[in-house]
Amino acid sequence: MTLSAGSLLFYSGALLVLFFTPGPVWVALTARTLTGGFAAAWPLAVGVVLGDALWPLVAIFGLGWVLSVFNGFMILMRLVAAATFAVMGLLLFRNAGQGIVTDSRLTPPGRLAGFMAGVAVILGNPKAILFYMGVLPGFFDLSRVTAADIAVIVLVSMLIPLIGNLGFALFIDRARRLLASPIALRRTNRVAGVLLMLVGVVIALS
Repeated sequence: MTLSAGSLLFYSGALLVLFFTPGPVWVALTARTLTGGFAAAWPLAVGVVLGDALWPLVAIFGLGWVLSVFNGFMILMRLVAAATFAVMGLLLFRNAGQGIVTDSRLTPPGRLAGFMAGVAVILGNPKAILFYMGVLPGFFDLSRVTAADIAVIVLVSMLIPLIGNLGFALFIDRARRLLASPIALRRTNRVAGVLLMLVGVVIALS
């Protein structure tokens, strides 16, 4: 392995800065956690990992032709993701007064739906794209990286955001449990609905 401990440490620090910069992933995690708790949020965090593995690989291998083809696909993905989150938010807002457990329309049912939402939001996240495509090459000499180097870079790129996102969702889940009254529930669901619609707007306009 040719990577130095210092370069990996600096890169890990940059990933932390990226995580602490609010963006569509934070908004989506907040909305899902407020409506379904940690159990509804962790599949989204796992889905985000897929993009966090993909973007470093694209940056490392410098596949310009993939980017040119993928760009058109991402536009479609972005529109689909925007529409999905907008509909989710609208349904949630309309059913704000109904119980979280008994109303399955408040969140997309199933772990697969949460996972796919995470994939959509990370692939359409301009913050992640800019970081991995524009910043990552500045930390490493990509002309000299070995297979082991690439594996370590991808692993770090996956683990740090995953741990951060899971911790963030857990924090929101603990706060959510304090909201037990019907009035607080209604307000929370309305806020979550607006957040979901906001994700759609951010993705569509980015």
